[in-house]
Amino acid sequence: MPRKPAAGPASGAVIGVDIGTSSSKGVLVGAEGALLRSAVREHAPDRPGPGRFEMSADVWWRDFTELARELTAAAAERGVSVAAVGVSGMGPCVLLTDEHDTPLRPAILYGVDTRSVSQIERLDERFGTAEIIDRCGSALSTQAAGPKIAWLAEREPATYARARRLYMPSSWLVRRLTGAYVLDHHSASQCTPLYDTTALDWYAPWAAEVAPGIDLPPLRWSGEAAGEVTAQAAAQTGLPAGIPVITGTVDAWAEALSVGAQGTGDLMLMYGTTMFLIHTVPRPLTSPSLWGTVGALPGTRNLAGGMATSGAVTTWLRDLFAAGDHAELVRLAGESGVGANGLLMLPYFAGERTPLMDPDARGVVAGLTLSHTRGDLYRAALEATAFGVRHNIGVIDGAGGDIRRVVAVGGGTRGALWTQIVSDVTGLEQEVRTVSVGAAYGGALLAAGLLGEAPVDAWNPVREVVAPRPEHTRRYDELYRLYRALYADTSATVHALAAMQSR
Repeated sequence: MPRKPAAGPASGAVIGVDIGTSSSKGVLVGAEGALLRSAVREHAPDRPGPGRFEMSADVWWRDFTELARELTAAAAERGVSVAAVGVSGMGPCVLLTDEHDTPLRPAILYGVDTRSVSQIERLDERFGTAEIIDRCGSALSTQAAGPKIAWLAEREPATYARARRLYMPSSWLVRRLTGAYVLDHHSASQCTPLYDTTALDWYAPWAAEVAPGIDLPPLRWSGEAAGEVTAQAAAQTGLPAGIPVITGTVDAWAEALSVGAQGTGDLMLMYGTTMFLIHTVPRPLTSPSLWGTVGALPGTRNLAGGMATSGAVTTWLRDLFAAGDHAELVRLAGESGVGANGLLMLPYFAGERTPLMDPDARGVVAGLTLSHTRGDLYRAALEATAFGVRHNIGVIDGAGGDIRRVVAVGGGTRGALWTQIVSDVTGLEQEVRTVSVGAAYGGALLAAGLLGEAPVDAWNPVREVVAPRPEHTRRYDELYRLYRALYADTSATVHALAAMQSR
């Protein structure tokens, strides 16, 4: 289990903040995990070109300071003190700074940014694909931080020449709050090929070649204290000076902790802007189509997958239809019924991460007629995500995984339709916990020391179990076969279109 923060288990309230792709979320959590207040700040990544997603570190710090001030004020209103801070964020991202911690350019985001394809090919040839998987747990893909660093060194050499440090959203917040330069082991394990998952340390020979001149951060576990809030940070954020700040981790892993999905055999499904899957395994497992990583907690290992989109597609449809919110579209999608009246969608609107590992995949909608409605298209998007989950689960099983329990978390669990469709498509039950706000809550619980003090059920019990409906599962079996065939049948065309888009 993670070590407790320096001050021991928090006796007052704790704050957790997560920096996500489309928003930052913060929570104020009281004794025994009670959610006292939540807050959100929306933002959007920059898209400077095809396949490129970036964000300024100023956005991360601005969101954090606003959320911290709102939540500390809420604590004061309740007459409770803030005793510790937890952080998490999207990742792996690449933010390079100079020796004075001045960001040199916007951060390159995780696998949705697909610019590093040629660097992946070069590094695979240089080190060997099998050797990289064996040492690092994962094949190189657009998810990995290493090729993004190599892209910067090759394409922006003047900027890279000034680079000395590597940050991600969680570690940048830690730096601004405490002055500490650290990174958690899990985030490091997604920096392929820089980290050795057997030695649990940076692999110096490859790091020196892929990231020359970068002083890679010292490593800690997610629940360890990174430092204490400085007087300067306290003045900016409203937090009490001297309280501990945990090291933190990537958002999906904090989400899994927030709902107790870190036991052997557990599978977490994160319903967010993207769909993420984390399966906890008893021993290291690898697959060229998945990510084998170190877990957020000492002694844990994961086999993970992530789709490039999920909620991003439904939000795109909402905006395209000029709908006020998702609720009306969800209602219409429910009326559409299984199979969306004969529509089938490939959800690869930003390429696809696992298990395709195809940055040039593109979205496809098949079967359109003049009679199809907004509800049909929205339903097809929900079903497409579910088919993608089923595809990933099949690969996890084939790699030696043993899924015994599925726990759902994230904004997409609000309302029954999406989770029900996923259970119907996969044939698996899903637990939905009482608190499903996700990563910010997980970070707060780490900060409080609760994960080492009490079982999950004590502070976040199961709210409902979503069971598959066999008659729907049988109908989805046929649609899933068509879904798998549709990618193979259209890939040459969409790859040609992707090439045109990049030009």
